[in-house]
Amino acid sequence: MSASKVRFMCQSCGAVFSKWMGQCDVCKEWNSVAEEIINSSEISDVTAVPENFFTTLSANTDQFIATRHKTKLEELNRVLGGGLVDGSVILLGGAPGIGKSTLLLQTVADIDTVNEFIYISAEESVGQVLMRAQRLCIANNKLKIASSANLTQILSALKNIKPNSLVIIDSIQTVFSDAIQSPPGSISQVRYCTLELVNFAKSHNVMVIIVGHVTKDGTIAGPKTLEHMVDCVLSFEGDRTCDYRILRGDKNRYGAIDEIGVFSMTGEGLKEVANPSAAFLSDRNSKVSGIAVFSGIEGTRPILSEIQALVSITGLQIPKRSAVGFDVNRLSMIVAVLSKRCRLQFSNKDVYINIAGGLRINEPSADLAVAASIISSTFNSPLPANSIFFGEIGLSGEVRQSYLAFSRLKEAKKLGYNNAYASVSDVPEALGMNVTQIKYVKELMGLIKTS
Repeated sequence: MSASKVRFMCQSCGAVFSKWMGQCDVCKEWNSVAEEIINSSEISDVTAVPENFFTTLSANTDQFIATRHKTKLEELNRVLGGGLVDGSVILLGGAPGIGKSTLLLQTVADIDTVNEFIYISAEESVGQVLMRAQRLCIANNKLKIASSANLTQILSALKNIKPNSLVIIDSIQTVFSDAIQSPPGSISQVRYCTLELVNFAKSHNVMVIIVGHVTKDGTIAGPKTLEHMVDCVLSFEGDRTCDYRILRGDKNRYGAIDEIGVFSMTGEGLKEVANPSAAFLSDRNSKVSGIAVFSGIEGTRPILSEIQALVSITGLQIPKRSAVGFDVNRLSMIVAVLSKRCRLQFSNKDVYINIAGGLRINEPSADLAVAASIISSTFNSPLPANSIFFGEIGLSGEVRQSYLAFSRLKEAKKLGYNNAYASVSDVPEALGMNVTQIKYVKELMGLIKTS
């Protein structure tokens, strides 16, 4: 016997209510509560359990070791931790038009160890996908393309799929199931369809890549449990007015998180950027004030980036603190530390920070580079040439140690930087760099005056 159950769910946060409400009591969004009808069936108390339900550590587990499949894109392999893994489910999110479909088509161009390639587009027709593949010069006899948004139809078409195959669903917000009486893109539909695809991937030992839309805040649309269901969450970032695209691993059960891959968007598709540091610093001018070079760590890769600062007098009662690619709250903290510890006056000045190349920095070690660029712009004096900065600034003005300091210095030396200002003290002489230890942020003041 089956029965229908009616409930009301917020389409923004997933809160469930017994009746309709104009405003969600949890997230305070207006007109986000919608009615949903769920078909539930009676579940038997007796469920058959197979004999090999449990596996002990002492047993032979070689048969459970997953195989990795390397793609032709080494930057993608780096973010995934070495390649695609059998039975894994990957969630790829990004802004519209950023190049998600282009990246996926180039991924399925040719992988020798994969048996079948299935590309199911729920947004575009087969002709549109073929036109994009033709523009990218992609030809793969093992690639099958279909257009469908019905989950039942999709799973029925994939029931005879071979193991070690790759399935791409583009996108999950447009896929729907008849078991859930709610429109496509709702929280119930997204959660149910994702769970069915995850179960399908685990039971058939196939790799599934799910494309997800993003909200205006840049987060993947749908319930947060969507990210918990999958094995890997990738974010495809970048400014559409800029050529560079950054693929970031926010979650990875088979590799390191916060690893990034850098691509360049061209007329022939995505091209890998083997040396991101050189790309982000290609237009640098050392004679301009307010520019500092930061040696950061993205996952396991050291990357040099350019931090630009502009300090200008304002007529507003409340001065602005604006940042692109950097946390504006952390910028306010750094400005407060400079005001207190270095006795700089920012009450009548606007402070702007920009990370060149569309890169986004979340690392606390960028504090020293941000502070140096702000001081340089304040006194309109350029920083020493061929210099890098890294170190975390505390509220008392001290500069804390940064992890993987040797890797940061080694990357800077490879690109021709001979001077470093950081909190490190023990540096191998064989590195051949002049490293100045900065213990307190006020020491940057003497650096600006003597440069």
